[in-house]
Amino acid sequence: MSVSKRKLIASRKSARFFLIQALYEWQIAQSSLNEISANLAADNEKFAQANSEYFHELLQNIVQKRSELDSTIAPFLDRDVSQVDPIEHAILWLGTYELQYQLDIPYKSVINEAVELAKQFGAEGSHRYVNGILDKIAKTVPLRNGEK
Repeated sequence: MSVSKRKLIASRKSARFFLIQALYEWQIAQSSLNEISANLAADNEKFAQANSEYFHELLQNIVQKRSELDSTIAPFLDRDVSQVDPIEHAILWLGTYELQYQLDIPYKSVINEAVELAKQFGAEGSHRYVNGILDKIAKTVPLRNGEK
């Protein structure tokens, strides 16, 4: 893997880390997306290492498509989508969005990144919940090039 490819992966990983925080704040505080982005950038030195373009693309698109994403997620939940913990909800939105729209990212990588975020931010055992749901969703989306 080239150095530039590794940097892209690392910067996207960092963007996802901050995205979960942004989506959580958006759900809880209902602040504007611009305000949330500005606060994250001002309060975190590591935000500069994140792929800013990817962060903003995900944030805008996930919020815009949240109803569609919830419709995709809902059949695989054991409860109403409104009852999902805000952190898990943010992670499920991210994973579902990437599975459906970021076809350059292998589905196994999407699920792995979401599981790691759930381990980092979620309650005990939430990573298993996220993994199970995203695995089922992955089976409903078209395969990427070369995936089986």
